[in-house]
Amino acid sequence: MNRAFCSLNGLKVLILISVFTATRLGADCGSLLKGVDSSMLDQVEDYGGIYTVNGYPEDALSIFSNHEINMVRLKLWNNPAEGYNNLYRVLSMARRARDLGLDLFLDFHYSDTWADPAHQTKPAAWSELDFSTLTDSLYQFTYAAINALKAQNTTPAIVQIGNEISCGMLWDDGRVCGPFNTDLQWDLLGTLVDTAIMAVRDCVQPDDSTRICIHFDNGANLPAAEEFFEQLIPRISDFEIIGLSYYPWWHGTPEDVSTAMNGLHELFSKDILIVETAYPWTLEWVDGSNNIVGLESQLLEGFPATIEGQRNFLAQLIGEIRNIPDQAGLGLFYWAPDWISTPDFESPWENLTLFDFDGELLESVTAFENGLTGDYDGDGEINVADVLLIVDCIINPPGDCPCYDLNQDNAVTVLDIVLLVDLILGAD
Repeated sequence: MNRAFCSLNGLKVLILISVFTATRLGADCGSLLKGVDSSMLDQVEDYGGIYTVNGYPEDALSIFSNHEINMVRLKLWNNPAEGYNNLYRVLSMARRARDLGLDLFLDFHYSDTWADPAHQTKPAAWSELDFSTLTDSLYQFTYAAINALKAQNTTPAIVQIGNEISCGMLWDDGRVCGPFNTDLQWDLLGTLVDTAIMAVRDCVQPDDSTRICIHFDNGANLPAAEEFFEQLIPRISDFEIIGLSYYPWWHGTPEDVSTAMNGLHELFSKDILIVETAYPWTLEWVDGSNNIVGLESQLLEGFPATIEGQRNFLAQLIGEIRNIPDQAGLGLFYWAPDWISTPDFESPWENLTLFDFDGELLESVTAFENGLTGDYDGDGEINVADVLLIVDCIINPPGDCPCYDLNQDNAVTVLDIVLLVDLILGAD
């Protein structure tokens, strides 16, 4: 135990415990969305991928559900060449998720292939359409997809309009970067995004509670994200969620993304969701495909490429999300945790999964479980500083209170202080 516990701060905590013992204080703490993007799963399975827990094969989605992951994100391409991620495949995967009690997050790419800040290629069937016909096709495709999911009782909880649309979507009509950064182009992008939003709203019933997400790629770049949403928001209907990608080797530190998340919530009063993230558990490889992350220079300081480093990265990021004011931090989604390599289907993501090279589940998945570590300040120790954070949480107005719910009773109270003190004393 840290001997500072017996200092003045320690006495202060004990006094506060005695004062608040009979009183239940603090704000309710909503459950985080803890999700996985399993868009690659059925393809890996078709090429022989097998997932195991303690050596026994299990369905990957069942494994995730057993570790308190509660939502699955699936990308939807219009007419992909290989037949994966089309509507038929998404419907099938959505049923699998539903049968395990997992909610659905649908990610429209509006392309026949990968869409990201550098690639927003129209579906081939839409490539020669005039703008009016393009918007109509966009509406009909969006409506039909949501309606098909609704018909099989897998209405999405969240719908993402376009994927990483920092530079727009459906290029060049909806392109807004570089020479396309003009009022006219932003108006066109706004029309496209709003058309898709309206298709979703027209299809679902009000009691379906489907929420709309707009996805920006660089979750640690507050100025760029602020500029994007300042341009887009006045041009579209209301939406609920700002979605962010956060890959530290491209985007920065957890502190950077925390600054951006808090800033975006303060500026736009939207809920914040990390819709893509990942971290390596090793820098080794097993197949002939070049891995996206393979250098020490791509790692965060203090987070080695180990199973523990991967888990600690996720735990810290979850903590940053919990600390967004007004409970506006919705949660995070781990991207392609199941994209393991097989003899016939190599993976550049094999060292970023939540499974080892043999498909065995990694211990780092426990970061998604509800049991909180008590290390709220992220310094690697549970000590009096963490207790003082809960004390400050309790005596602050509820709207400013993060979720330090150690005993998982959906409130932050003196009982959480007592449990944390017990953890500290037990570590002595």
